[in-house]
Formats: sequence, structure tokens, C-alpha cells
Amino acid sequence: MAVIKPFKGIRPPQNLVEKVASRPYDVLNSEEARVEAAGNPMSLYHIIKPEIDFDPGTDEHDEKVYAKAVENFTKFRQEGWLVQDETEKYYVYAQTMNGKTQYGLVVCAHVDDYMEGRIKKHELTRKDKEEDRMKHVRVNNANIEPVFFAYPHQQELDEIVKETIKNQPLYDFVAPGDGFGHHFWVIDNVNTIQRITELFAAIPALYIADGHHRSAAAALVGNEKRQQNPNHTGNEEYNYFMAVCFPDNQLTIIDYNRVVKDLNGFTDDEFLNELSNNFEIRKVGAEIYKPNKLHNFSLYLSGNWYDLTAKPGTYNDNDPIGVLDVTISSNLILDEVLGIKDLRTDKRIDFVGGIRGLDELKRRVDSGEMRVALALYPVSMKQLIDIADTGNIMPPKTTWFEPKLRSGLVIHELV
Repeated sequence: MAVIKPFKGIRPPQNLVEKVASRPYDVLNSEEARVEAAGNPMSLYHIIKPEIDFDPGTDEHDEKVYAKAVENFTKFRQEGWLVQDETEKYYVYAQTMNGKTQYGLVVCAHVDDYMEGRIKKHELTRKDKEEDRMKHVRVNNANIEPVFFAYPHQQELDEIVKETIKNQPLYDFVAPGDGFGHHFWVIDNVNTIQRITELFAAIPALYIADGHHRSAAAALVGNEKRQQNPNHTGNEEYNYFMAVCFPDNQLTIIDYNRVVKDLNGFTDDEFLNELSNNFEIRKVGAEIYKPNKLHNFSLYLSGNWYDLTAKPGTYNDNDPIGVLDVTISSNLILDEVLGIKDLRTDKRIDFVGGIRGLDELKRRVDSGEMRVALALYPVSMKQLIDIADTGNIMPPKTTWFEPKLRSGLVIHELV
């Protein structure tokens, strides 16, 4: 069962939300954050990327940078740019992209559910990234940014959300840059809050869609605080961390593509000949070609697109990992032909989220920066859940969720 609870959210006043709200800390670098926050002292970047308040080049992991996050968080509250709700609430957070809206419930998830595997993972985490986020949670004593969960859709929860959104949203704006809509409602009816908690208690598992490092950091800090508190009761706020939970049938994973710097010594013809051992290959020409089904790929090389289809027997449809196109391409193209053994560390490969479109693959190859591009058919939510349920881990750079959660709409304090 999934244990959740409402919480006293710390939020911007309605008239300031667009000033405060930001992109997540990990989708832009320090310089990009500095540009986006220019002239705006209310930008959440001053808390989640506080290195922007120092000279360019300042190490974002310097202790003074973490201290600045605390100073800024305190300032935001003193100035009234962030204000805490007086009672515990749930919230509905909706996002609109390309005319489609998905509706999530903002809740506090339980540390035990993460530690004991009822919050399920599909990616490995890196200790250095975990530690960075743990420090940020520790020093601020708060989950400044939410994590992104999926849950098996449940009709009564859908109905509660439908009733909630009949009211005017408290926040309703289109974010600059990406043009996505963000909408936010407060659920403060005591009976509704209780029912949401009960309904989640009947859900066997939650699934991390995006934010594996933030999830790990939040849960680990909560666990630390228990061990450090001799009077721990289990009811403390640090036993929980903030998540936005979306029903799985509303989410779409988009493609996550690859570009490679060289052909591992092969000429174009030799490279294509090597691929023909495991793929049916059809030359499409200069017009962009997008994969249209599982085990179908598109390759861009020297001004031409190619349709690649994995031959029967080169993959295992009964293996939740082996069936993934990212596994097929990693094994049969990147490893076997191009000699790329470790996607996490090899400098010859880079990854391009499908939100940028296949034009971006073409651009990077045409510019000479990269030699070849590979586009993949996206993973399905069913595949993600199957993998998480069986305790497996997806290969690196498999899933890309869009739109990203906007940070700064609500914050959870651990006290």
C-alpha cells in the first residue's frame, strides 16, 4: 500500500507565482539559470541554483553555495514571496503540452515506501548526485522541488480531480520558453483529503517517473533524521517527502535519442554492412524519418536517413529488458559495431531528448560535431512498470518525460 499524507505547503502568493516558478535544477546549467533569473530576485533559481549569486565559475558544490540557498530560502519567506499554508492540504497540479493536459496530485510520500521498495525505481542513481541533493535537503530542511511519480490509475481519484478542477485554478500560467501551461488547485476539504489518503492506501506501489536522485536524496535524509532523533515517533514531517503523482494512463514517454562522434574506423558502406547482420536496412533519403513501431529505428548518416528494423532472433520479447529498443541498439549498434561499452562514461556518445525533435539530430551531424545519429521508438509506460515491478533497471538514458514539473509552485518543509 502507498502511504501518503497532506502537508502545509509553502507557496508563492497568486500574483507572484510566475516570478518565483522555475525549471527544475537539473535541466539547465548555472549560466543558463543566471540568464533566466537576471533582474528577478524572486526566481527560485536563487534557492535551487544559488551559485548564480556568486561570480561565474563558482563551484556549485561549495559549502558557501549551500549556505546561500538557506539564506535565500529564509529571505523568500521573510519577504512574503513564499507563504506557508495554515492547514495540511493536497494539491492538484496540471500541465498542458501540445493541447493535452495531465493532472497530478501533490502529496507527501513515505520514506519507508522508498526504503522498502513500494516506491519503485527503473534507473540507477549516482552517489555524487545523490549527495548533492541530500545536502540541499539537509541545509534547507525542506523538499524545495517535487519528484514525479506515476501510479496505476484509479477511477475514484480521477473523479476527485475532475471535481476539483471545476473550480478556477489558483495558479494558471504559460511558462516562458517552452510555452507549456501550468495549472494548480488547492484541496482543503477534510473529507476529500481523508478519502485521497484512503484510496492511495489501496494502491500497491508508486513508480518514479522522473527524479530518481531527488527521490533517493529526500528518502535518505528522512531516514537520517530518524536515526538522529532519540525521541523519534514516526509521525514527524521528515518521514515524508513531496511528490506529484500522475495516473499512468495520462503519461507519455517520449523518445531519447543518440548521437555518436565517429564510426569506429568504418567507412559509411562498411558501417551499414556491419549493421545489416542484425537489421533490415532501407535507405529513405534526405527526408526526416521517425521510427513508427517497436524494434524500428532511424539512422542519420552523411545526409541520408535509413530505416532499420531489428531482425527476428536478435532480441527477446519475453525479457523486460531485452525487449527494449534501447537495449537492442546498445548491444547491436553502439557496443558491437561502434565499440561503445559504457553509455555513462564514453565521451564519444551524447543523448538528445525527443522534445528537441529529429531536426536536432540532423543538425548535430550536419554540423560535423557528430558523425551519426540514431532515433529510437519511445518506451511505453507499461514497459516501465513491468521493469520496475520485476526489480530490473533500464539502461541509461532510456526515458524522457515532458513536460517537466515546474519548481516553486509548492514546497514541503521537514518540520
